[in-house]
Amino acid sequence: MKKIICLLSLFVVTVCIQVEAQEKQVLQLWENGLPEEEQLVGAVKVEAENEKDIPNLTVYLPQKPNGKAIIMCPGGAYGMLAIDHEGHAMADWFTSQGIAYCVLKYRLPGGRSTIPFTDAERAIQLIREHAVEWNINPKAVGVMGASAGGHLASTLATHFTSDATRPDFQVLLYPVITLNEEFTHKGSKFNLLGETPTEEQVAFYSNETRVTKNTPPAFIALSSDDKAVLPINSLLYYKALMRYDIPVALFSYPKGGHGWGFNDQFIYKREWTQELEKWLRELE
Repeated sequence: MKKIICLLSLFVVTVCIQVEAQEKQVLQLWENGLPEEEQLVGAVKVEAENEKDIPNLTVYLPQKPNGKAIIMCPGGAYGMLAIDHEGHAMADWFTSQGIAYCVLKYRLPGGRSTIPFTDAERAIQLIREHAVEWNINPKAVGVMGASAGGHLASTLATHFTSDATRPDFQVLLYPVITLNEEFTHKGSKFNLLGETPTEEQVAFYSNETRVTKNTPPAFIALSSDDKAVLPINSLLYYKALMRYDIPVALFSYPKGGHGWGFNDQFIYKREWTQELEKWLRELE
């Protein structure tokens, strides 16, 4: 009997491992090699030095899909990726809501401004290409980002180049929005645009100036005591969205600082996740 129980336990563990493997997939963004980018403003061809530098998309699929999908862009001032607490740590929460959750490991720009955006556009294309296979509604694919990842997410939401790369909604956590010298996060600006950006580049990537009537609805959460990325970034974006009557939810919590991601130490974690759950559920 003990032997039978052991065999059954091993079978259950094996099945669980197989299910987990089926739920998680890692896709390279550029299977045929990184794209030529000489024609893109401010960019050059970049060769990955080793496998860890190759951009990819980790896809977590829910057991009971509701058709929605989210691309998560981790922060890190465009100089690194906080890919755990602002990335993979949120996978179980999203899939439990029935949402396909996709963590984007994008290339760092090193002053070549179009590189992260190019990867983000490719990521949303990939998701829509696999929509039938993954039980995703191609008209319910959103983008999410934290800090500099919030800048990338809002860039995709305001600079998309076609209907195929337009996100249907955006979720921003304590985002960098403006590159205006007075209010920007200087490290993110330097890593994205380099040491001596032109006025045109600064204006182009100040996303509060790029909002149009076609910008998707937004959910924004931040801490009002954030000293790293000033809250006015979110307020500028909120104001721009309101100007075009774009639905936007803004939640500012009194304490928490910057970079809390999915950390339990953030005392308002339950509040922001509950509000996001409700917002996503009611999203048209």
